[in-house]
Amino acid sequence: MYPLSKKLTAEFLGTFWLTFGGCGSAVLAAAFPNNLGIGFAGVALAFGLTVLTGAYAFGPISGGHFNPAVSAGLATAGRMPWSEFVPYVIAQVLGAIAASALLYVIATGKADVNIGGFATNGYGAASPGKYGMMSALITEVVLTAVFLLVILGTTEKRAAVGFAGLSIGLCLTLIHLISIPIDNTSVNPARSTGPALFVGGVALQQLWLFWVAPILGGVIGALIHKGLVDEPAR
Repeated sequence: MYPLSKKLTAEFLGTFWLTFGGCGSAVLAAAFPNNLGIGFAGVALAFGLTVLTGAYAFGPISGGHFNPAVSAGLATAGRMPWSEFVPYVIAQVLGAIAASALLYVIATGKADVNIGGFATNGYGAASPGKYGMMSALITEVVLTAVFLLVILGTTEKRAAVGFAGLSIGLCLTLIHLISIPIDNTSVNPARSTGPALFVGGVALQQLWLFWVAPILGGVIGALIHKGLVDEPAR
C-alpha cells in the first residue's frame, strides 16, 4: 500500500501523460500539412495508447485513474475511499493543466501559428460535426458509463490477470473513434479542463457539460457493475 502522496504523484504524472499525448496528437499531428496528418483515427489511437502505457506504469501505485469520472466511478463501486476522491481530482486536474501548458509552449513555437481549438471539447458551433448539446450530453454519459464497466470488469479478481491495461486502452480508443466528431471526446473532466483554460471563451463556457456528464456516466457505470457482480445473500 503506497502513501497518499505517492498515489497523487502517480495520478498527476498519468494525467499529464494522457493529456500531453492525447491532446498533443490532436494539436500537433492530426491535421499536419500535405495530408501527412494522423487524422481522427490516429488521435483516437493516441489517447488509447496513453492510457494503456500509463496504466501499466502508474496503475500499480495509484490504480491508474487519470480521470475524475473514473475516480468517481471507482469510489461508487467501493474500489477506493471517498476520502481520497477530492485529492485525486486535484492531482488529475493539475496534471492536465501542466500538460496543456507545456503543449501550448510547444505549439506556439513557430511563426504564424494558429492553435485552433487546441483539442478542447464543445457542442453546437464548437463541435467538430456541429452536434448539439443533447447529443454531446448523451454521448458523454453513455460512453463514460461503458468505460467504467470495462475498467471495473477487467480489474475484477476473476478477470484475466495482466490484460486490464490493454482492454482499457482499446476501449478508450473505440470511445474516441465514436465521439471525436460529436464533441471532440472528453469522458474525462481533467483532460477537458486543461486545454479549455488556454483557449477560454466558448471552451470554458461549455466546460460544465464535460464535468457533469462524464461524472454522471462514471457513477452510472459503477452502479450497473455493482448490480451485475453483487451476489444475492443466500
